[in-house]
Amino acid sequence: MNMKNRIYIILLFIITLGLATQAYAESAQEIDIKVQASLKQFAKEVVGGEEFLKKAAGVLVFPSVLQAGLVIGGEYGEGALIVNKKTLNYYSTVAASFGWQIGAQAKSIILVFLSRAALDNFRLGDGWVAGVDGSVALIEWGTGKNINTVNISDPIAGFVFDNKGLMVNLSLEGTKFTRIAR
Repeated sequence: MNMKNRIYIILLFIITLGLATQAYAESAQEIDIKVQASLKQFAKEVVGGEEFLKKAAGVLVFPSVLQAGLVIGGEYGEGALIVNKKTLNYYSTVAASFGWQIGAQAKSIILVFLSRAALDNFRLGDGWVAGVDGSVALIEWGTGKNINTVNISDPIAGFVFDNKGLMVNLSLEGTKFTRIAR
């Protein structure tokens, strides 16, 4: 099989993945249940996490973002924006990547808006791209460290989890977040 055919097969795979996830769009109730479970995991995994979230202007939670790739990769997930403990809107997240990769995995993404201005800027547009429309500080730290003692200078803090816990050495650069109807 030549390189051109491989690229077509990979693109077909990514398009199929995208169509399958759109066809399996979750209901608002399903998203809300999974968002609450993700927030409980956050409070359990991140020392001081519950107090940290109380100081947030808003929290965007994607309980399950499916990532798959074979040289060219893509990811998709649906989540909710929580403000004052209430769901305000629902969002999708989409990202593409190119490079050495093979396989699939699921992860959770939590963005914590630390200022009202950052939250308002996020909510204004039709779509928001991490690293273009605003910077996100992806948080990493060791066991036992309290999140409330970490100096976060960016107005948005990002956390990525898999089934083993907090993931490190990741980037959300280029990830697009778009409001969806539910």
